Amino acid sequence: MNCPFSSKPRWARRKEARPQELLAAALDLFVERGFAATRLGDVAALAGVSKGTLYLYFESKEDLFKAVVRENILPALAEAEDIIDGYQGPSADLFREILLGWWEQIGATKLSGITKLLMAESGNFPELAAFHREEVSERSEAMIVRLLQRGIERGEFRAIDVRQTANVLIAPVIMLMMWQQPLNPCHVEPVDAGSYLDSFIDLCLHGLLSKA
Repeated sequence: MNCPFSSKPRWARRKEARPQELLAAALDLFVERGFAATRLGDVAALAGVSKGTLYLYFESKEDLFKAVVRENILPALAEAEDIIDGYQGPSADLFREILLGWWEQIGATKLSGITKLLMAESGNFPELAAFHREEVSERSEAMIVRLLQRGIERGEFRAIDVRQTANVLIAPVIMLMMWQQPLNPCHVEPVDAGSYLDSFIDLCLHGLLSKA
């Protein structure tokens, strides 16, 4: 008598779906626990696979962390770079679009926890800090430099030190990302990110001095 049920488990996953599930689980645990406290076995369990399956795709926890960054953050950077390359409007509008778009895709999501993780644990894991600096931080700075140079070349921004200004622009956004994280000992009251960013953009574009 033939069995009326399929021999294939009902819960079986498609093999190609597993890397994405593992990356999603890793992101959750890295943000919640930090890098040092995250165990590969827990990542596998959260993704619903065995630890051996995880090793089919990622050789180590460092490899898994790099894949999380490359899968989630680098595409947002590429999109922003494409916007800058093809933008036809005023540089002030471009500045606003890039800043708010970055916040929507990275800062306002659990991905902001990656920045907090690196700030807290980079001393113990210098390889990860170097990786993030080369693939994310330096690329982000170069993107802002290009935006500023565009504005100067079009006569829309005054001549400035674009590299130092890029650092000045990036720092407040990083701080806002830190303020969005739970249990922050430095800032008890919640910060309205939308109002903060509006004020930041206004300050960047118009400064403090009143027009004579």
